[in-house]
Amino acid sequence: MSTLAIAAEVKTRLVALRATLARAITGEGGVPADGRLEEPGSVGCKGDACLTCSFQAEDVLLTRLAIELDPQIPILFLDTGYHFAETYAYRDRMAREWNLNLVNLLPEKTVAEQEAEFGILYQSAPDRCCALRKVEPLFKAVAQYRVWLTGLRREQARSRGALEESAMFSLPGGKQVLKLAPLAAWTTRDVWYACEELQIPLLPLYARGYSSIGCEPCTSLPLDPNDPRSGRWGGRKVECGIHIQAAPGQ
Repeated sequence: MSTLAIAAEVKTRLVALRATLARAITGEGGVPADGRLEEPGSVGCKGDACLTCSFQAEDVLLTRLAIELDPQIPILFLDTGYHFAETYAYRDRMAREWNLNLVNLLPEKTVAEQEAEFGILYQSAPDRCCALRKVEPLFKAVAQYRVWLTGLRREQARSRGALEESAMFSLPGGKQVLKLAPLAAWTTRDVWYACEELQIPLLPLYARGYSSIGCEPCTSLPLDPNDPRSGRWGGRKVECGIHIQAAPGQ
């Protein structure tokens, strides 16, 4: 496919993406309770939605388009205390330049407190570390909203191959939120072209070869060039848990 054809395709995708975000964030066009965006219904008004942002490319793209519709939409960032210095600097830059309503979600314990009590969990029990520093703070925050926007894409990992663009998501305690992944079918190429089209600067760590960026101790250069998330958790796991629904009754 030529560069011109790719650019035209991405522009078409952007038009559809903006329409989807308008329905989700402002209620324009309607979002029904079952999450099927193509059917009539209502989502309410501004204030119903939040957007989780790791400040990776797809999340920043969504953020840019979301704030065009609602400059005050809450942008939720999981401040684990373990991020790369480059991630924190980039987060602060974008929050300042775009005047984001940035909400830094903090775990109950600081890094020092957690390590003093449990040791280095990201080495001994990475699932527990993620639960304490990511899952619990995020689920508590998302429970305040009706719509949860994410930058998840099917191409990111085999574990996301069946990702739905919209679905109801059960939180601990039983509350359900409408979880939207409007970039589900987008490729990395699409995301990067769109960011270039919109003149969005990207996290500098990409230039160093990182393809999926999380906490610094648990992120390396990709171990498998065909698997963008193969550099996460040293290959011991592929998901932190924030996209895994609570079991019934929890």
